[in-house]
Amino acid sequence: MMMIMGLIFLIPLVFLTNFWFILSMFFIFSFIMVMKLSFNFSVLSISYFLGLDLLSFTLILLSFWICALMILASENLFKENSYWELFLCLIIFLMLSLYLTFSSLNLFIFYIFFEMSLIPTLFLIIGWGNQPERISAGVYLLFYTLLVSLPMMSALAYIYSNSFSLDFYFFNFSNSVFLYFCLNFVFFVKIPMYMIHLWLPKAHVEAPISGSMILAGVMLKLGGYGLLRTMKIFMEIGMQINLIIIVISLIGGMMISMICLRQSDMKMLIAYSSVAHMGLALAGIMTMNLWGFWGSLVLMVGHGLCSSGLFCLANFFYERSHSRSIYLNKGMMNITPSLALWWFLLCSSNMAAPPSLNLLGEILLINSLSVYSKLSMICLFFMVFYSAVYSLFLYSYTQHGKFYSGIYTFNQINNREYLLVFLHWVPLNILFLKSELVSLWV
Repeated sequence: MMMIMGLIFLIPLVFLTNFWFILSMFFIFSFIMVMKLSFNFSVLSISYFLGLDLLSFTLILLSFWICALMILASENLFKENSYWELFLCLIIFLMLSLYLTFSSLNLFIFYIFFEMSLIPTLFLIIGWGNQPERISAGVYLLFYTLLVSLPMMSALAYIYSNSFSLDFYFFNFSNSVFLYFCLNFVFFVKIPMYMIHLWLPKAHVEAPISGSMILAGVMLKLGGYGLLRTMKIFMEIGMQINLIIIVISLIGGMMISMICLRQSDMKMLIAYSSVAHMGLALAGIMTMNLWGFWGSLVLMVGHGLCSSGLFCLANFFYERSHSRSIYLNKGMMNITPSLALWWFLLCSSNMAAPPSLNLLGEILLINSLSVYSKLSMICLFFMVFYSAVYSLFLYSYTQHGKFYSGIYTFNQINNREYLLVFLHWVPLNILFLKSELVSLWV
């Protein structure tokens, strides 16, 4: 409750203090969350309907970190006086809803704040996006999620009549296929599963940098978190139905990886790579074994930091060349040689090079899926291979070659921007030293 009261207290401070004070408060909250960490597998800090176990804890810490980096990435709003007070209020509201979503012990409370987190994200895209298509992107985001959240509402009523409680600890097993799809479809859309993923690239391309960061960093993880919490209801029937979801996710991930190779838009490429990575995490959750659960959590945290960092790097070029095209942002090593290192480090993390969390997550998930079915190895081979191919494609095309002759002026990268990518990359590659944490929550 202390963190919730702290976030509420920040709202009036937005209008009384300046941009950087709120940023420093978010970093302080992140460090307070680290101090609250316990190496126990039980639920801690229990209040009336909130509590933290390690699964909640890791995702709340990721949310605080990404929200702090969103503010750090959006300095231009403060410089141009582009309604930055409203922007900071939206981020605080978003963080509040994410905190309550991840720490909720009750499915109904989880559902309310899960839906509530959609509103600030929608306002970020519509309010601070660059192109006129941002309205249609916002509508895609809203209606994909809202359309499938109504069946979840009816599923909650059914679970309550069956278990006489909506607390996560009192769920009974269910063999209803109808309940399975009603409850989980909203998570499939959010994660997003192949075939219902079209809202994601559209939202990413139209969103400002802060919108892309929160979408890639935290919003996709809501779907994975929901599945990890509710899958225990479907222990029996999941063994029969989950195969369909795994096949769609793996074949879809393979196809999306090949689509990435033909992208000319940097943001679109990174957004599609998110779909491929989260497809792998979804398939891991659906295997319903321990390695799959561990691997999906590691990959979700690793992908949140890595994808958010890549969006930041793409945005540095966009702010200077005013184009997201890979073909116009060529030869950047000639202009910003020191940034080429960060491009390399984050692109290599994106293709799961050691020592990143992505590697650990992919090793766990490949084990989990190959134990589930030997045939999955075919898709996994192509997904792992193509993730390296499109990451190298993104790196080599943007950094090498002759730079675009239309670039007449180009600001150098400043300290704030170096700090931003540093704070993405360091946790991503250092957290593997404490990787037993992800196994303690199951």
